[in-house]
Amino acid sequence: MLRILTILGARPQIIKAAALSRAIKNHFQNDIREIILHTGQHYDANMSQVFFDELGIPEPDFNLGIGSASHAQQTAAMLSGIEDVLLKEKPDALVVYGDTNSTLAGALAAAKIHVPVIHIEAGLRSFNKSMPEEINRIACDHVSTLLFSPTRTGYNNLLREGSQDTENQSSNQCDIDHPRIYHCGDVMYDNSLFFSALAEDKSNILKKYALEKGGFGLVTIHRDSNTDQPERLSAILSALNEIANENQLRLLVPLHPRTSKIIAQSRDNAVYAAFNRNELITVTEPVSFLDVIQLEKNAKIILTDSGGVQKEAYFFEKPSVILRPETEWQEILDQGVGILADADKTRIKSAFSKLTEMENPNYPKIFGDGHAAEFICREMLKFIPH
Repeated sequence: MLRILTILGARPQIIKAAALSRAIKNHFQNDIREIILHTGQHYDANMSQVFFDELGIPEPDFNLGIGSASHAQQTAAMLSGIEDVLLKEKPDALVVYGDTNSTLAGALAAAKIHVPVIHIEAGLRSFNKSMPEEINRIACDHVSTLLFSPTRTGYNNLLREGSQDTENQSSNQCDIDHPRIYHCGDVMYDNSLFFSALAEDKSNILKKYALEKGGFGLVTIHRDSNTDQPERLSAILSALNEIANENQLRLLVPLHPRTSKIIAQSRDNAVYAAFNRNELITVTEPVSFLDVIQLEKNAKIILTDSGGVQKEAYFFEKPSVILRPETEWQEILDQGVGILADADKTRIKSAFSKLTEMENPNYPKIFGDGHAAEFICREMLKFIPH
């Protein structure tokens, strides 16, 4: 039996892990044993525990309880804790997702003691190394043994950085010096398909906030580059105020507690004050994944600085205004259904107008067939010694 240690930390990783855990339970129960380690990077119950409960993910076997700290302190604590678990459990491989500090710490800890690393969401690049996530994903990719990219663009990025084109090779050699790379589709597309019906049945978020289907915008803002720079946050909030007022459009804005606190404490700022009192704008605490899906499915448009929400908007055929200067999901831009607006009020409003006036947008199925997790399990069994 193949024994894998899955590293989770931020709540998007918890969601992504649901697809692999479900595939193991439904199709590979006799072949794969999954051990789950939660670093505690997201430690608020609304940001983490509710996802385990709601999505039916097995409870973590280990929780390091690291919590918030500087990048260096957080990563160092994770490295030490993950290494201890690796030495105790001796898994055949370690699985990491995405690009967080938990991803980097897991990959480095495993690679240093010769445990093969499996990176899900490999190959994504913003080409902006001022983003901590970019450093994390590049470092992780270059110590991994199996790299699963959700898109063809990600696969091509890995080729450009020196990986061999293993899709078109017959060699079975596979180790950290000879990694195998795949374009396999997106585990989040697996999840979105699976949980869509469940969200329709269980979520009451539309009723709770009196939202009409197709009659509101969904806004998510969480990146430090936006929330911790007053001029950028002010520009975004100003744009949201004007979009809501000029279009008489309800906006629902689930905010990280940290961002809510920043806005609440800045009532002397005219822009923040106008945002706080705008009756068309509803600010909530972070909502559950099923609620997020229900909001994404029924929104008119989505404004976000989240890479995951950009994709989910595409899955549910909703246009997205991207509140960043770049994106890892170039395919969304290529289809014309997402527009980079950064934290620029004029660009945000222009992108909103262009996307809401667009006729017959096209959303080809570029994120796989909804069975990426099963493919990943088969390849792990084929190439990881156990």
